[in-house]
Amino acid sequence: MLNNVGPIKPETRDRVLKAAKELGYVPNALAQRLARRKSGNIGVIVPMVPKVHLFSTYYFAEILSGIGDAAKQCDYDLLLIFREMDGPRDYAKLFRTQKVDACVVLGAQDVPEEKEALAALRDGGYPFCLVNQRFPEEGFLSVDADHRRGSFEAVMHLIEEGRKHIAFLNGPEVYSNSKDRLEGYVKALEQSGQPLEEELLFLGNYSRKSGHEAAGRVAELYQAGKIDAVFAANDRMAIGLMDGLRDYGFEAGKQLAIVGYDDSDSSRIVSPKLSTVSVPFYEMGRAAAMRLLAPQTEKEAMLEHEYLLPVQFVHRETS
Repeated sequence: MLNNVGPIKPETRDRVLKAAKELGYVPNALAQRLARRKSGNIGVIVPMVPKVHLFSTYYFAEILSGIGDAAKQCDYDLLLIFREMDGPRDYAKLFRTQKVDACVVLGAQDVPEEKEALAALRDGGYPFCLVNQRFPEEGFLSVDADHRRGSFEAVMHLIEEGRKHIAFLNGPEVYSNSKDRLEGYVKALEQSGQPLEEELLFLGNYSRKSGHEAAGRVAELYQAGKIDAVFAANDRMAIGLMDGLRDYGFEAGKQLAIVGYDDSDSSRIVSPKLSTVSVPFYEMGRAAAMRLLAPQTEKEAMLEHEYLLPVQFVHRETS
């Protein structure tokens, strides 16, 4: 009755509400949710990455902040679900056991197991949204940034600075944003008439360590006159590369130009400062949660738009 559920005579409702007010009765939120078969939680599925402190990572911290703020606005609680990288992906179980009413998936990969788990959510009618990962052929709800444009602008900046041999340190292909960055890199080279040189393509895993490990080969190619700039697909790899190059006697911004991606806090305080691409991770997280939790009228308006948020190149003079 206090939930406005069920056929109740007006006079009966008035008497009950009056009595509840006099007694100072406050409905139990958990009981209400159980009665409605709702958990009151929005789940956030995040990968367990070995030796990585997720909450100190700019990418995850910003996205989670955006999701959390949207959840609070919509009167939902946030439930974090950690998934081991090689563990099972039975996301639908979260709904079957009524742990969540909706979920946001971070770190999704383009592998058969992932697509199967996401398809089970879709086929079961469970509300979910991907962040920073797209499966265009599957039609999953997602929020992403325009990484093609961001990559294109970063490489064009280097070309306009007179760089002729630009290497690209990218992340794994299981992430759509890695593919998008590669497309932007290739487009910039094509538009400027520069050839695509396969030996200038490097593969990391978005960690600082993988950037550091690429330094040896980058230094070798630089000494051979085959590289004069590097575009890294995130700031962590760019900073790792900068550290690694110092071991070989090179200083980023002097002998070799380096541009990162994300506009993380580290890009502002590293020496020399790092030119990068600003990605609205907070807004992406918030938009994903709002697409799931917003009132229906607002949600319908949001779903009319493709959720691909703009990015912006940030030039810092010292890099």
